[in-house]
Amino acid sequence: MIEAFLTNPFLYMALLAGFAASITSGIMGSFVVIKRIVFISGSIAHSVLGGMGFFLWLGRTYNIPWITPMQGAIVAALISALLIGWIHLEYREREDTVIAALWSTGMSIGVIFIALTPGYSVELMHYLFGNILWVTRADILILLTLDVIVIAIIALFRHQFLAICFDEQQAKLQKVRVKCFYLLLLCLIALSVVLLIQVVGAVLVIAMLAIPAAIASGFTHRFTKMMIFAVLIGCFFTLLGTTTSYQLNWPPGATIALVAAVFYLLSFSVKRRLH
Repeated sequence: MIEAFLTNPFLYMALLAGFAASITSGIMGSFVVIKRIVFISGSIAHSVLGGMGFFLWLGRTYNIPWITPMQGAIVAALISALLIGWIHLEYREREDTVIAALWSTGMSIGVIFIALTPGYSVELMHYLFGNILWVTRADILILLTLDVIVIAIIALFRHQFLAICFDEQQAKLQKVRVKCFYLLLLCLIALSVVLLIQVVGAVLVIAMLAIPAAIASGFTHRFTKMMIFAVLIGCFFTLLGTTTSYQLNWPPGATIALVAAVFYLLSFSVKRRLH
């Protein structure tokens, strides 16, 4: 199997993409789990279908070759994140209500534009269910660049993000700009979702963003260690899932998500024995 990874460029690039996505998802997934906003990842992941569908329709209808569905995913993810944050902060609406509305709205817009798009939209299937075997060097570069951006921002403002995750009111008393950092946190989560769409697809993003961090939280109470463990666990799931999919000829994205789910269930018994 090691020889296959070294000699098969598709597997090699897939593994690099999975590792790159695991770095950001492990870090941001830890914040998602701590703040208990796991379903935000699901909402953003499904609402990006609207952006992907619109950009696909735009590119094909007006013959604009440089427009891609992934660009639409980034735009839609950031808009969804900012809407969730703005409505929550300004109108004090529960996040789960806003999440449900964006979830259905984004998917509805995406379905409409996909239906209007001429030709067969085969590439959207890759974005929905994962296209890790089709990543290019440019995709890897984008993934690594976003990793660096996310790590740099978290390193600079880690304490502010932790403050708003644990207690927004106390953070205000500490003169933390809660609105600014909350919206920035949601935007970083949105970028993490887009990264993971490259690996497991929009449908399975929620598993890979939440499960590694959820498992890590059961084995440490220190947030820094939790992030490190989540990154390592995500890389392990990517390696094992890609290897299993290669051996059994299964879809890699779905296999990676399935491996994550199995280990999440197994972690319950391990934590019970440790405690």
